Amino acid sequence: MYKKMRLSDTVRIAPELLGEPVQEAVKLALREKLEGLVDKRIGAIVAVKDVIEVGEGHILAGDGGVYYDAVFDALTFMPELQEIIEGSVVEVVEFGVFVGIGPLDGLVHVSQLTDEFISYDEKNSRLITRESGRAITEGDKIRARIIAVSLNEREPRDSKIGLTMRQHALGKLEWLEEARNPKEGGEEKAKPRKKKKEEPKTGKSDETGGT
Repeated sequence: MYKKMRLSDTVRIAPELLGEPVQEAVKLALREKLEGLVDKRIGAIVAVKDVIEVGEGHILAGDGGVYYDAVFDALTFMPELQEIIEGSVVEVVEFGVFVGIGPLDGLVHVSQLTDEFISYDEKNSRLITRESGRAITEGDKIRARIIAVSLNEREPRDSKIGLTMRQHALGKLEWLEEARNPKEGGEEKAKPRKKKKEEPKTGKSDETGGT
C-alpha cells in the first residue's frame, strides 16, 4: 500500500551545494540519502516530495558540510498481508515468477500460480499449465494477494514478499478477462427445444349433425 507520510531527519549538505537555496539543497540531500531505502516500520521510501520545514544549520569540527534538521513529506510503500496487488511479471524461473509491485518484487511460487500442473519452458522463459495450455511470461500483468512479508533493511533487494494467484478473482489479467467474457466457442450450447407431445388419435370422425 502506498502512503504519504510526514517524516523528519537530519541531512548533510556538501560544501559544493552551500551556494544553493537551502530548501532545494536539503531536498536533494534527502533524496540521495533516503530514496530506495527500506524501513520495517514505514516500508520502502519511494520519493521525497516536499520539504516542509528546515531548522538552523550546524557544523561539526573538521567537517566542511552543514547539517540541517528537516521535516518533509515522502511517498512510501508498505506491503501488507492479505492486500490485493497488481503488477507485471519481471522474471520467470523454474520455481515461479517474480512480480514488480512498486519499488519491490514479490514471488509467486509455482504452487501458488494455479490448481493445474505447471511445466517450465526454459527456451521461451515461460510457465505453462498442462490442462488448459495457458502460459505466463515476462511482461504479463497479474493480480495477486500478499501472503508473506519479510523486509530487509540492510539489503532491500533481499526483501521477500510471497504472493498467491490461486484464489477467486486472482491470476493473469488476460485469464480473468476471458472468464468474464467467454468466447462463442466456450459458451454453453443452447439446449434443444422439447417437441410438443401430439394428442393421441381416437379414430372417431367429428360429428356434423347430418342424418
